[in-house]
Amino acid sequence: MEFRTIVQVDSPARRINIRDRIACVGSCFAEHIGKRLVAHEFSAVVNPFGTMYNPASVWHTVSRLAEPADVLILTLGTNRVYVLRETGEIVDNCQKRPARLFEERSLSISECADYLQRCIDQAPCTILTISPIRYAKYGYHPSQLSKATLLLAAEEVRRRNPEKVSYFPAYEIVNDELRDYRFYAPDMLHPTEQTADYLWERLSERFFDDETISWLKELEPVRRALAHRPFQPDSEEYRRFRNEAERKLAQLKAKL
Repeated sequence: MEFRTIVQVDSPARRINIRDRIACVGSCFAEHIGKRLVAHEFSAVVNPFGTMYNPASVWHTVSRLAEPADVLILTLGTNRVYVLRETGEIVDNCQKRPARLFEERSLSISECADYLQRCIDQAPCTILTISPIRYAKYGYHPSQLSKATLLLAAEEVRRRNPEKVSYFPAYEIVNDELRDYRFYAPDMLHPTEQTADYLWERLSERFFDDETISWLKELEPVRRALAHRPFQPDSEEYRRFRNEAERKLAQLKAKL
């Protein structure tokens, strides 16, 4: 018998290759995925201007990237934004200025979709995700309304751009497939590292192409060897072991 709901992950518009340049922008989930991409030798940049939560701030980061990325992985956390009263500008960071200088408001579905479309126009391939982290400070019902707005906006731009936009259901996997508090950190809001690892597995098995999956299988024993912590790190035996692992890693990188 199956005692959980397995969330289906649809085939992407385009699969990721190990040679792709990737930019991960958005909330904490973007950082979780980006960290794993970097650890697996992908050419990835992760939130170069800090963590961003709403579509407007995500666009501000994408628009400032030094060069176009082959793949954008965008993770949206909320549709709430802070507007500087004096200029009407949406800010990414209040920089510890007085709260009275800002107005908080919610972006509409169409506003969210418009900011996402600007991002999508900057790259051949975009993967959209919604962060599973709830915003307790808003209250749980308003937090769900915010997520619903983001989900509808993401679906709108996916339908507009079926050849270059895919959706990865991180939000649904955590809330429907992993519906147990053991998959959450002690604050009962953020996912654990184990949960992030599971989401990475689901993403990689569906979104990576065959060449990349094959390359990662070759890489994994080398990564484990380099992560090994010996009892005698200064021993000649460990130095030979380490040098051999680094040699194998250099050989794998040369394939790219």
